[in-house]
Amino acid sequence: MNPSKTKPEKTKEPFPVSILSLTVGAFAIGMTEFVIMGILPNVAEDLNVSISTAGQLITSYALGVAIGAPIMTILTHRLPQKLLLCLLMLVFILGNGIAVIAPNYGVLMGARMISALCHGTFFGVGAVIAANLVKPHKRAGAVSIMMAGLTIANIIGVPVGTFIGQHLGWRASFAAIALMGVVALIGIVAFIPRIRQDQAASLTKQFKALAQPKLLVMLLACAVGNSSLFAVFTYIAPLLEQVTGYHERSVTWILVLFGIGVTVGNIVGGKLADWKLMPAVFGIFFSLCVLLTIFTFTVRSPVGAVITIFLWGAAAFAVMPGIQVKIMNLAQEAPALASTSNHSAGNLGNAFGAFCGGLVINHMGLTALPWVGAVMVGFAFVIALAVYLSERKQHMPLSMHTSGKHM
Repeated sequence: MNPSKTKPEKTKEPFPVSILSLTVGAFAIGMTEFVIMGILPNVAEDLNVSISTAGQLITSYALGVAIGAPIMTILTHRLPQKLLLCLLMLVFILGNGIAVIAPNYGVLMGARMISALCHGTFFGVGAVIAANLVKPHKRAGAVSIMMAGLTIANIIGVPVGTFIGQHLGWRASFAAIALMGVVALIGIVAFIPRIRQDQAASLTKQFKALAQPKLLVMLLACAVGNSSLFAVFTYIAPLLEQVTGYHERSVTWILVLFGIGVTVGNIVGGKLADWKLMPAVFGIFFSLCVLLTIFTFTVRSPVGAVITIFLWGAAAFAVMPGIQVKIMNLAQEAPALASTSNHSAGNLGNAFGAFCGGLVINHMGLTALPWVGAVMVGFAFVIALAVYLSERKQHMPLSMHTSGKHM
């Protein structure tokens, strides 16, 4: 019995290296998605646009992910996974390269949308690979390891990119990201194995698997939760500078702290989701609602704001592994499309959040952002709780029947 148990463990030894390669790619993509928040005032000043107009660069990126992710997944679903990841990173490098030389706001927006095309498909395919390399009860943890690239980007990549942008100009930030994309591409070529793929289900079957009401409701919860995050985080630099009173240089270090919170939250969230999936999801949404409500008051306090931002970052990313795994579990015949659709839904939320945040600034001011974010994530909590309660109702008659039999 012992030899048969040890053999499967030996075959899994190379897989952590593969997952780490995915983590590096996630780091590069996370850096390009989030660095714009730290250099938003610099971009706005250089291109002679308002803060709220510059904020739409986040909206354009999010829309690029939301629209491009499912289209790219459908068009490339027959490609070998390693080749697909390489092509996605090449598109990513191209988009960031154009951003470096963008002469105006319109070209920069186009460059952001090109970079965004690879985002959802990379995370969608990467999550499926990561989840399949481990036992079923460790899937959320495996996904969280890949997603750690996104969170580490918030600790190291975004603050470094912000620092570069503030001292060498915002174009230098995008040059650094393009270079990081090259490093990620080399890692994928060197370490991702050629994986034999099962015959993919037909597109009709995949869309049927995706069209389940419960799955669509979970996608809605993901979108609403992300809209709350981006309504506030898109404008975190002006919030900290103009409301809390921090100097531009201090914003970099606060973003480092946010990133540490994000990383801790991502790891803890993966473990919580492996323990109790849906209770973890709606419980984290509730904690986000509370934290953003508190942030409404602590935003004017330098110490209070920093503590709240750390906890908010942890909670905002703790919910992601659980939602990712729940959606993949619901769509057994289309895990890659479902996983990608999760990122697509999330980025629709990002786009709406950044756009909504701009409207809030124009009509109510910067200080209204935290409580508007709290209201948004409150809706996500209600949606997730409704899914959990409906699932409990479905299982309750079965459990009552089983307990009756034992009696």
